[in-house]
Amino acid sequence: MERRDGAVPIPPSQGRGVLPARGTGGELAVTLAGVAPDVLGVQEVGDPGALDDLAAALGEGWHTALSGHPDARGIRVGVLSRLPITVLHDVTAFTAPLAAVQSADSGPATAQTSRGMLAVRVEPRPGVPLDVAVCHLKSKLLSFPGGRFQARDEGERARYGAYALYRRAAEATTLRGLADRLLGGHGPERPVVVLGDFNDEPQAATTQIVLGPPGSELGTAGALRPDRGDAWRLWNLATLIPEAERFSRVHNGRGELIDHILASRALIERVEEVRSVVGHGLPSVAEDPTPRRDAPDSDHAPILARFTL
Repeated sequence: MERRDGAVPIPPSQGRGVLPARGTGGELAVTLAGVAPDVLGVQEVGDPGALDDLAAALGEGWHTALSGHPDARGIRVGVLSRLPITVLHDVTAFTAPLAAVQSADSGPATAQTSRGMLAVRVEPRPGVPLDVAVCHLKSKLLSFPGGRFQARDEGERARYGAYALYRRAAEATTLRGLADRLLGGHGPERPVVVLGDFNDEPQAATTQIVLGPPGSELGTAGALRPDRGDAWRLWNLATLIPEAERFSRVHNGRGELIDHILASRALIERVEEVRSVVGHGLPSVAEDPTPRRDAPDSDHAPILARFTL
């Protein structure tokens, strides 16, 4: 952890990598070593031991925490940190009174997130807590009964697109509920970061749900004008990413920003830098994720935010 002029730059970075088995963290470690985060949120951790392998590949002194709620494929979110970690919440039930949503043509509705949402606390300096929530919302890449990635017809494609959207919206609402618990109505005083793979772009309705009170997004006239909403508001740092690298995944040849870092009012004027680390190159993904399943590096770019605390 670097100290400059008494400040502690902390980059709560959002990295995404498929870690399905032991010993597969090498290329990810090379990418992350160039980013040099102090706190890193990860998605798609399969074998829990793979996160420990990645931590070992990064060098000594890393702490890890994993959600206890993987999805049906066995993947989950986690945190790596140079700072000791305290787990605050590991959420999977939809925020009450949100009802269960339909997720398939038949079978019961679901009232749980695809994967657990993990909230942790670290201390950049003694007595200065930073709360970080990590998520991986329901994918836009559709899957169909029988493990298919191709629809039988356009009616099935439309229905399963709707089911995925129902669930992603419910998960975004649940993530917002987790943010409310962390903020506690003290956004101007309480450093909180919410990050992860939202599987939607900044202006998507699901992403907007997580921000809370509207009217103060970065780039608007009211961005930093204090108001009562600041107690609960989160700011998406997306517009601070240089335009040439404002994407985190390449889908069918098109760059899209679906990985986000949101910050509370206590942090928004302490941002030093926000970047999408795309220099190592990203593969273009399509509707079938199978060809990428055992890839040694991620198909998402790490998003880095650096704060002075």
